[in-house]
Amino acid sequence: MDPELEAAVPAFPRADLSDPVAARNGLARLAATAPIPDTTGLEIEERTVDADPRVPVRIYRPRKAHGAILWLHGGGFVMGDLDTEHPWAVRIAHGSGAAVISVGYRRAPEHPFPAALDDTYAALTWTAEHAGELGVDPARIAVGGHGAGATLAAAAALQARDRQGPPIRFQLLNQPALDDRQQTWSAQHFTATPFMTREKAAASWRHYLGPHADPASVSPYAAPARATDLSGLPAAHIATAQFDPNRDEAIIYALRMLQAGVPVDLHQWAGTFHGSQAAVSAEVSQRQIDELGAVLRRALA
Repeated sequence: MDPELEAAVPAFPRADLSDPVAARNGLARLAATAPIPDTTGLEIEERTVDADPRVPVRIYRPRKAHGAILWLHGGGFVMGDLDTEHPWAVRIAHGSGAAVISVGYRRAPEHPFPAALDDTYAALTWTAEHAGELGVDPARIAVGGHGAGATLAAAAALQARDRQGPPIRFQLLNQPALDDRQQTWSAQHFTATPFMTREKAAASWRHYLGPHADPASVSPYAAPARATDLSGLPAAHIATAQFDPNRDEAIIYALRMLQAGVPVDLHQWAGTFHGSQAAVSAEVSQRQIDELGAVLRRALA
């Protein structure tokens, strides 16, 4: 493991997902330790997407934004919100020059699949319809996020393709969870890695899919790795962490998209673990953060 990240491990919350409220509080405490981001040059606005139910979004708009990204927070479908994601949204907006539409989607287990995806798709449709008002080109809209947020971004791309919905220019998928079956080497062997263990990953899927989910018929819109056809999807950048139960399923998904003719950049970050970018002072975290912004800037240019 990267030495700077190894030194930061004790600061990461150890709570499992058996108590969603305690897990949310733990993530909120971790987010509160992040440096206060500099919002100079950003117009930040709270809006509500008119859906059923209504979806809160927070918009971060740089001057002369050339495109937009619908940004989904991480947290295993259970944790995270607009406030915990605030530092990341600011970094993405500054690094990419794009307007960031951060989505406060409903969380499991109170709201299992498809609630979070419904909120995501409603926000995507709203962003496309309001592109002129947001000052962005409707042909330059990306989707992205961390962890479960990256899962929702990938699922929204599948859904938009299948519904012939709003055109998506790019997918920015950072450490996505894509396969509920948990059969890959990394899912089977990373049982006690920092922050995201095998059991924590399995628990997040149980909460998200709900207590009555049939393992034989999980929707690919819930677990995108179950999709049989990945052709026609937007170009993608997938970043994975070395010590992450979700690592191999993301790499396999990237390879399958490549085989289906989708342009994909894949960056496997050595010495990192799931969520380790929260240790923002680490040199490797800084490089990861900078790369995400630069990749999005190029994709929307």
